[in-house]
Amino acid sequence: MSKFKNKYTQKLLKVIPGGSHTYSRGADTFPSNAPSILEKGKGVYIFDETGKKYLDYGMGLRSVNIGYAEKSINKAAINAIIKGNNLTRPSLIELKAAELLTSLIKSSDMVKFTKNGSTAVTAAVKLARAYTGKNIVLRCAEQPFFSYDDWFIGSTNIPRGVTDETRKLTKLFHYNDIESLKKLIKKYKNKVACVVLEPSSTEHPKLNKKDIRLCKREGNFIDFRKENHFLKQVERICKENDIVFILDEMITGFRWHINGAQHFYDVSPDLSTFGKAMANGFSVSCISGKKKIMELGSITNKKQERVFLLSTTHGAEMNGLSAFIETMKFLKNKNVIKHNWNYGKKLIIEGNRIAKKNGLEDFFNFSGIACSPNYNCFDANKNNSLEFRTLFIQEMLKNHILMPWVALAFRHTEKELNKTLLSIDKSLFTYKKALKYGPKRYLKGHVIKPVFRKYN
Repeated sequence: MSKFKNKYTQKLLKVIPGGSHTYSRGADTFPSNAPSILEKGKGVYIFDETGKKYLDYGMGLRSVNIGYAEKSINKAAINAIIKGNNLTRPSLIELKAAELLTSLIKSSDMVKFTKNGSTAVTAAVKLARAYTGKNIVLRCAEQPFFSYDDWFIGSTNIPRGVTDETRKLTKLFHYNDIESLKKLIKKYKNKVACVVLEPSSTEHPKLNKKDIRLCKREGNFIDFRKENHFLKQVERICKENDIVFILDEMITGFRWHINGAQHFYDVSPDLSTFGKAMANGFSVSCISGKKKIMELGSITNKKQERVFLLSTTHGAEMNGLSAFIETMKFLKNKNVIKHNWNYGKKLIIEGNRIAKKNGLEDFFNFSGIACSPNYNCFDANKNNSLEFRTLFIQEMLKNHILMPWVALAFRHTEKELNKTLLSIDKSLFTYKKALKYGPKRYLKGHVIKPVFRKYN
């Protein structure tokens, strides 16, 4: 029997495995006072089935970087639907979208659109193996999700259903630890097809200097293009060893910079994948990269065996690609990325000021990159704690703010920031008492659980 008593959660679990189509949306990953089902979103607010309104920082699992139901983007998508949405031959909007993507991302000569990130990253791995004739994949251990496919899931702690042979082909290295990557390449010399990682997640790539902690500094004051940092070292090592360098920009793409985080960090991957915020919540992802690799999936080279890359009926639907084009126009015209960097910077500084005022700077803080901050919850022993994270999210929800993580959008304004800071102050009052008397006294339901776990 389900431990979740909410009627909508029970209904969802009855007809959908896990209760949602993304595990991170499931009831077990949110406190018991979170809305169990949502009806709509507008701007940076979401509404449950009763009409109750919440300020949102989940933003469609980071897929929305402008705002829900943005009028101009919706209009572009609707106009595409009116034109037929999915035609028998390539559409004009498909060509325009491909030309736009390759003009924005310097490392991308060609692009193939699809509907989700998992498909795109797996396609990149397939291309890398075809191009190099090698099988082993090296992927970053600290970055939690690349794909639902076997090459990745087999390297996690929930590999059930993946063959032992497949599991052996993916190896893990550590972010900002170039030696861990070098050791794997040396060990599996001439067998490594590709290196897969995100440009950054909770911290910037480490500079080639001693004892510098970039996550504690503001990224926009550092010109990474002039520095010899971790990503540049990865790029160089891949080139020297004939390994395909794959950057997964599902999260960083069109948040760090309009030309991708790869532009921000001045690297040129062989293959890149994008998704999430590229169409402000519409279903668009892609694999892109250098022609010499991408054209393996083409039909033009008569002398070379073809790679069956991606073939999806709905991969280039006109509504999503129209939303992508309009989103890029909006990002440029409204200077969205700069806005989000500035908002995040204020949230980090003011959030930490509030924590310090409450004497909690060692137990709660904001850190990370200004355009994509994260917050950290520690227990009385200063260990990362899901109990205290649950408590913080629970208390924020009492003030009608849903902050499971921090995804920023253009429609987050000074009004929303002030509301958020006031709620943080109130929430930390309870947090402080829980440190003294224990969190169980203040938690109203279950403790949130990580997606990657073997058992319930």
